Amino acid sequence: MNQIPIPSLASVVAGVEQIDPRFSVEAKLLLDSLTKPIGSLGRLEAIATQMFSIFSGQIPLPLKRAVYVFAADHGVTAEGVSAYPREVTAQMVHNFVAGGAAINVLARLHDVQLTVVDVGVDAEFEPSLGLCLMKVRRGSGNMLREPALTQEDVTAAIEVGMRMAQAAKDQGQALVAVGEMGIGNTTSASAIAALLTKQQIGEVTGSGTGLDPDGRNRKLNVLRRTIRRHFGTSAETPDPLEILRCVGGLEIAAMTGFILFAAANEMAVVCDGFISTAAAAIAFAIAPEVSGYLLAGHCSEEPGHRHLLRYIGLTPILKLGMRLGEGTGAVLAMPLIESSVRLLTEMATFSSAGVSTAKE
Repeated sequence: MNQIPIPSLASVVAGVEQIDPRFSVEAKLLLDSLTKPIGSLGRLEAIATQMFSIFSGQIPLPLKRAVYVFAADHGVTAEGVSAYPREVTAQMVHNFVAGGAAINVLARLHDVQLTVVDVGVDAEFEPSLGLCLMKVRRGSGNMLREPALTQEDVTAAIEVGMRMAQAAKDQGQALVAVGEMGIGNTTSASAIAALLTKQQIGEVTGSGTGLDPDGRNRKLNVLRRTIRRHFGTSAETPDPLEILRCVGGLEIAAMTGFILFAAANEMAVVCDGFISTAAAAIAFAIAPEVSGYLLAGHCSEEPGHRHLLRYIGLTPILKLGMRLGEGTGAVLAMPLIESSVRLLTEMATFSSAGVSTAKE
């Protein structure tokens, strides 16, 4: 990928503007004029209103859809916090490239362009179509023993995300999703969730990829010790970039940069599961206006996910009991998002169709 200049993080954050509420009013008036009982499309009306507002009333149809899957390893896997070995991250990247993962199937089915980004996998890959080699380092440090990342790592990973969002913009991709792959990253996301939402560790920590009760208890112990090591017992919410440095993953930092840049450029971003929503929560902590550009594809089975969604103020589109990641839940929601837009823009109005309105 060409290393074209991109703005600084500060200027990108400054460019995230609150969505003009006038477009919400305009969308509601249009929806209420369509040949249907008022409010009869339920959540689809709220989604259509948000999309109309994101694009200032000029939705770029047909919507070009894309999903970006950021992959990285986590040093905390050395503490036995995952049911799967660390090398599965690299193996799954190979699976993505070969087209055999769940996200490949769904992206093909729903006409969503898939790009996989190696931002920190502990392996080297040959150049391949659909795989961007943007490695910052080969995995994060063990956050129990040291900060997961250096400040330079955080900056570089955020820049990777911003570059990928710039690429999405250049390709005219207006509806974009962020997904991830990284063994151990639910541990990182749980730490982020606890620090931002002020929930107890046990409330935001699940079994990840399938830990048994003993494994989950070990994970809880690692998380409690990690947070105490880096943040003590202070009730103050730490700076979001400091959270990334101490307990974040490279893929989470990259997704944070992607979301901020996309929002600054008025793109609609669909969050996937727990880990991508942890990145969205960091982005929200940095620039609260980002929430207007975010849609929650689904609510996963990881208990911390619902707390993060509540923190940002997002209502999930789907609830399917999923906990896979990869961007799968976000891509599944995209046809519903586009359906809402098509209903808004293509249905006849009572006036144009010559249909009588409801009696006063």
